[in-house]
Amino acid sequence: MIRVGIVGAAGYAGGELMRLLLGHEGVLLTNLVSRTHAGKSVSQVYPGYYGYDLPHFQELSADELADGCDVVFLASPSGTAWPLIKELISVNPDMKIIDIGSDLRLKDPLLYREWYGYTHGAPELLSESVYGLTELHAKEISDARLVANPGCYPTATILAFAPLVRFGLVSTNSIIVNALSGVSGAGRTLGQGYHFPECNENMRAYGLLRHRHIPEIEQELAASARAGGHDEVVSLNFTPHLVPLNRGILMTGYADLRYDSEGDSVFTCVNQGAGIDQDPGINCDPCINHVQGVNLDAWGLTEVYKSFYHGKKFIRILPPDQIPQTKAVAGSNYCDISVRVDGRTGRLLVMSAIDNLVKGAAGQAIQNMNLMFGEPEDRGLNLAPIWP
Repeated sequence: MIRVGIVGAAGYAGGELMRLLLGHEGVLLTNLVSRTHAGKSVSQVYPGYYGYDLPHFQELSADELADGCDVVFLASPSGTAWPLIKELISVNPDMKIIDIGSDLRLKDPLLYREWYGYTHGAPELLSESVYGLTELHAKEISDARLVANPGCYPTATILAFAPLVRFGLVSTNSIIVNALSGVSGAGRTLGQGYHFPECNENMRAYGLLRHRHIPEIEQELAASARAGGHDEVVSLNFTPHLVPLNRGILMTGYADLRYDSEGDSVFTCVNQGAGIDQDPGINCDPCINHVQGVNLDAWGLTEVYKSFYHGKKFIRILPPDQIPQTKAVAGSNYCDISVRVDGRTGRLLVMSAIDNLVKGAAGQAIQNMNLMFGEPEDRGLNLAPIWP
């Protein structure tokens, strides 16, 4: 049994971790940390857990976590996780840590001052940690001690654009993203804008031009471009919106398509060059996949996505006559993606939908934990979406 601790267990992400891990037969929940609710039973904070055999919430003790856990999930505010991570691994160097917050996500420590407003005091952790977008970094995650769980908006955005930038199909300075999120994405911390009368029957944009997830998205899409042999800077416009939903993210993204001199697609095998006739449904090693060419229409690009995510259980590539929607992924670990081409403007439209608390937080964290401990990636996550 994997002994699991959760710091910030009384928050929405922590509560979702408990829900999912209760259905994971390979784990034992040993330490549930909440400074606010220490000493209370879980059902006093989350009534739905009445009757479940769970430990009470407790105060934070690095020594107790290091002694009683094989892995610790950190669902902590920005700037509070890295000191605890340093303390935990100093007590128990073999401990595995998955940070659901932001303290391990950016590789450049200077970006924390620019985008988060604090100085990151442990740059050595940033260089060691692996970005935990499971579908793109499974091998590195399986060997990791520290994993940076992606943000919910970046998960929906990076998964939607990764095949496009990997194969050089779009201009990386033309990406525009509009993303809608349910209110649970703000966490349980009280704020006027999240009171029912403020957000019900209301939609509003926020974080204009300077949202904290921008450098995370640009960093990872640039890495995908480099993996495809395209050493390009990625810059995007990203506008998040708060919508009156409990949970869910719907991402709509746009980018300019690239064409060669004859008007065909720019799409080549990264490792073996152009002109290779390969079934797009088959992955090859060392390539991600390779395809001789692709028609720049919805059906052709859909096949690119299917090939890129071949064997990735939680990525569902929808046919062009279906549109991602938050209800279709609610309560599940799926990411639904669909792609279109606007022949009139030469732009591509890609859409994705996730549950922000599952694939955007707790579910993806459990995917990462499974890989880190040699478990099947989908263990404890085989949940169908809730409908209606």
